[in-house]
Amino acid sequence: MSLPWRVAWITGASSGIGAEMARQLAENGVIVAVTARTQSALDEMSKAQPNLRAYPADVTDAQQLSDVFARIEQELGAVDLVVAGAGTYRPVALDTFSPDPFRSMIDTNYMGVINVLSAVLPVFRARRKGHVAWIASVAGYRGLPKAAAYGPTKAALINLAESLKPELEAEGITVSVINPGFVRTPLTAQNDFEMPFLMEAPEAARRSIAGLARGRFEIAFPARFVVILKLARLLPYRLYFALIRRAVLKR
Repeated sequence: MSLPWRVAWITGASSGIGAEMARQLAENGVIVAVTARTQSALDEMSKAQPNLRAYPADVTDAQQLSDVFARIEQELGAVDLVVAGAGTYRPVALDTFSPDPFRSMIDTNYMGVINVLSAVLPVFRARRKGHVAWIASVAGYRGLPKAAAYGPTKAALINLAESLKPELEAEGITVSVINPGFVRTPLTAQNDFEMPFLMEAPEAARRSIAGLARGRFEIAFPARFVVILKLARLLPYRLYFALIRRAVLKR
């Protein structure tokens, strides 16, 4: 691929889609600063690919991220692309309902992106250029069983992208939101139900990068699943809940 970036920063880069995006960007000549909490995982990645550079941090710590971004710019040069990919998932069961998974996913999935943007946007706005993206999910389109903690964070990320795009675009900054369907990762391995249109992480990363390179606002896949879920948003609640009971809850 011919890519428009020289330096990228990816959080949540030690596994899943984030790790695959980092590898593919690096293989195509982009210098990629990879961030996650686990130093050893990042070190292994950087040893395998010289274009990957390890910058460990916790996305829930805004000051850490600000310091890391400053280091990346100082050591690698101006960052062209930022992908906030850190995320976590725990299915919510009624018999173990508690605030813990909700708080954890808000802190990581949503505030993790806010913390990245807080570090990056002042620099990008001063330059009047840059590309910011984050990984949401088709689970943010409409409420789904067992995703009561996860889905709202992804819906918030979609809304965040819609809210920021007009203002940032006017300042020369490109905004993209990546909405994957089911992708085989350690997180989706927790699911105890059949996952339709399940994709492998390398393919999800390839589609994400291709969409980013084209400057697309929403990058959503696989196409058939996206169409089904977007059509489901148009259904009245009575029909939607009846469909969910049959298709997901098997009742």
